[in-house]
Amino acid sequence: MSHLLDPAALAALFTEARSHNGWTDEPVSDDLLRQVYELTRMGPTSANCSPGRFVFVRSAEAKRKLAPALSKGNLDKTLAAPVTVIAAWDTQFHDKLPQLFPHVDARGWFTGSPAVAHETAFRNATLQAGYLILAARALGLDAGPLSGFDKALVDEAFFAGTSWTSNFLINLGHGDASKLFGRLPRLSVDEACRFD
Repeated sequence: MSHLLDPAALAALFTEARSHNGWTDEPVSDDLLRQVYELTRMGPTSANCSPGRFVFVRSAEAKRKLAPALSKGNLDKTLAAPVTVIAAWDTQFHDKLPQLFPHVDARGWFTGSPAVAHETAFRNATLQAGYLILAARALGLDAGPLSGFDKALVDEAFFAGTSWTSNFLINLGHGDASKLFGRLPRLSVDEACRFD
């Protein structure tokens, strides 16, 4: 079986996909969001640790909770987005390892070193959030990731009393192409890569 995607799929995921700032009124169903996560969870993580956690902020009440944490430049576009994902990670991710990595007790790899646990969780949850963006694009949604928010306020509003902590936000929906900025340049292979 060939794993090569056709040009249309590559365009939808990468070359023509854009980070959206404006949104249409077209709704996003819970079923579609579940499909996005079902794809997201299949991406690789270290020892299948899967520390990513995602809150799909959709209701007016939840958006009101999120609003005080948003920077001025991100407020209007985030409130207008049909869905805002709080991409988070579980600081106690290793508690799930007996389920996720059952052939060896891997909890001790992380419980003995908070620094290793933090680095592993943050790295792999960030990977999973990237997978979520690609999964959303693959299923016909547009995404607008952003980091202009007060992490402490988000954690207090959404994660108080839990082991979850926020990483960044991702607006999801059907983008309004008229509100896109021009595509910014990217580094060339020679600028960003080495072949040793």
